[in-house]
Amino acid sequence: MKVQTTCSFCATGCSLEFEVDENKILSCKPVADYPVNKGLACIKGKNLAYQNSMEHRVTTPLLRDENGKMNPISWEEAYEIIGKKFKDINEKYGEGSLAFLSTGQIPLEEMALLGYVGRFGMGMEGDGNTRLCMATAAVAYNQSFGFDSPPYSWDDLMTTDLAIFIGANPAISHPVPWWRFRKENKNVELVVIDPRKTETANCAKTWISIKPKGDLYFLYALANYLIEEEYVDEKFAKENLNNFDEFKKFVKDYTLDGSREKCGIDKKVLIDLGEEIYKKDKVSFWWTMGVNQSFEATRTAEAITNICLLMKKIGKKGCGPNSLTGQCNAMGSRLYSAETCLFAGRKFDSEKDREFISNVLEIEKELIPKRATLAFNQIIEKVETKDIRGLWVIATNPVVSYPHNTTMENFNSKIDFLVVQDIYSDTETAKEADLFLPSATSLEKEGTFINTERRLGSVQKVVEPPEGIKSDYEIILEIGKVLGLDEKLKLDNWKTPEDAFNLMKKISEGMPCDITGVDYEKLKNSSGIQWPFKKDEILENDYRILFEDYNFYTENKKANLIFEKPQECPEIPDEKYPFTLITGRGAIGLWHTLTRTRNIPIVQHTYPNEDYILINKDDAEKLNLKDEDMVLVTSKNGSCNIKVKISDEMLKGQVFVSMHYEVANRLTDALYDPYSKEPSYKYATVSIKKI
Repeated sequence: MKVQTTCSFCATGCSLEFEVDENKILSCKPVADYPVNKGLACIKGKNLAYQNSMEHRVTTPLLRDENGKMNPISWEEAYEIIGKKFKDINEKYGEGSLAFLSTGQIPLEEMALLGYVGRFGMGMEGDGNTRLCMATAAVAYNQSFGFDSPPYSWDDLMTTDLAIFIGANPAISHPVPWWRFRKENKNVELVVIDPRKTETANCAKTWISIKPKGDLYFLYALANYLIEEEYVDEKFAKENLNNFDEFKKFVKDYTLDGSREKCGIDKKVLIDLGEEIYKKDKVSFWWTMGVNQSFEATRTAEAITNICLLMKKIGKKGCGPNSLTGQCNAMGSRLYSAETCLFAGRKFDSEKDREFISNVLEIEKELIPKRATLAFNQIIEKVETKDIRGLWVIATNPVVSYPHNTTMENFNSKIDFLVVQDIYSDTETAKEADLFLPSATSLEKEGTFINTERRLGSVQKVVEPPEGIKSDYEIILEIGKVLGLDEKLKLDNWKTPEDAFNLMKKISEGMPCDITGVDYEKLKNSSGIQWPFKKDEILENDYRILFEDYNFYTENKKANLIFEKPQECPEIPDEKYPFTLITGRGAIGLWHTLTRTRNIPIVQHTYPNEDYILINKDDAEKLNLKDEDMVLVTSKNGSCNIKVKISDEMLKGQVFVSMHYEVANRLTDALYDPYSKEPSYKYATVSIKKI
């Protein structure tokens, strides 16, 4: 038997076909005609079946006893304990004393049900680790376009004339479209803007080695140059963009002469880039965590968007301000988790939206939250202050992934009741749990993912989960019932993932992300469908872009040019902390905190089993360091011991540590963008001392 499903690692959205016999996976191959991956798969996707390994899994819930030991219990006992504990906490400490932390790696339907049970049913706060990677893009698109709407298709990367990657390393983070791009778009001009000479920068015609956090000044200076050279169609700008005159006046202060001091870039480099943007017909910007994870990230993403809007590099093939999403279903999380927006991007404070949703779901309107959730960091802070007493963590590992993670030490002692629901029982966060709930992998359940280009892809059950392991959907639904929410939330209408999908379809009607034309069953074994796709619409093309008519989702249909004076950098290298720390993905085969990729044997042979710090040769000589030396790296937040690797990727004064091991976030700072509340993982100052 052959089963097609969507990969559950990155948001590329590759389709994979598994051959299965007697509930055992025999092989995996990428689907040849799927419009995303076209027969390609990276090392993670090809080896996705290894996530089903039982090495780190258990088949019963585990409960911590008074001596700290985790003991197996039945599901019935687990549900009873959760019901009693959650009810007791809510009654004793009031609404808001419970919270959940979720992920971008479970299907849309599970996210919707979790938000429904947690926020609608129990008044919980609830955020996802999507906040840690994609909140900036969501807020920036919302503010610029009036809706969180990535405008592009992967096809735009394959057809662009000028591809500008800023704070992005797709050679590592999105390898399949990168490989397609290198093969299919031979004549493209590739520009990479990044402090580090990344794998992507090594392939570029032009690498612009920007000073860390110099990007906002650079983008404003670039916009100013384009306006002053009269490369901007001012008639178009005034007719289609809000705030053009104000923006034009604002950027006059961002001069070519200031680019060396502010960005570390000669003005000729900026001029050359401006000229290429003007000359090329199809120009596209692509950004990811190097932009998103910053203390002024939202304004930086909007500064990229501003240039595309000014130059009319949007709404047509090969163009666009294109944010590359991280996790497989972060787009689903952004729209359908009821965390930062109501289902389908509706607004918490809209009486009309709340009325509409209450009618579709057949519930009292008073159950629907009137505001967005507290952000991830605010939830952790309220755990610290004992305002939140019970926490439910689903498919994420914040003990490692949280910035300045020394705050997560002895996390169990900071909370009255911690439930962790995950595939693996030995993650750093699961080890802190009072109750652990074993859940199914993406190959053991069903639903849908939405990839980075808005494409809904089917998640089909490839094999049955081992006896005793349940899907996240089953677990959340049963917890809803044991909490007494069955009648209140009409949970009979949510019996299956398909039921949840169909409810979300109804709620999406009339919204920019309208999916009323998508059939849950027909999505299986298909090419996927990008939203919007309305009822009775005929799909004529596998690739569709937004804003071809320059009508945006704002009230007056114009896009917003948004700008703000750059903040002063909160940390400047000094005598105590002379180096700038950059973090990022380490290799194609590694994924987040390694909880799944550690199960892939081939990955274990292609990457060290401990982290390292990359340092420039001159800096290494000054510190009398050689490869494999052990050093103590210290920031104002914490310290770690780590091995040295001398690398020509790094400029003097900069060092790099990959994000996957616990060490990186012992050093990163708890700084947050004021609009997206996304943490600034990419910048901290450190000292280095040879051990």
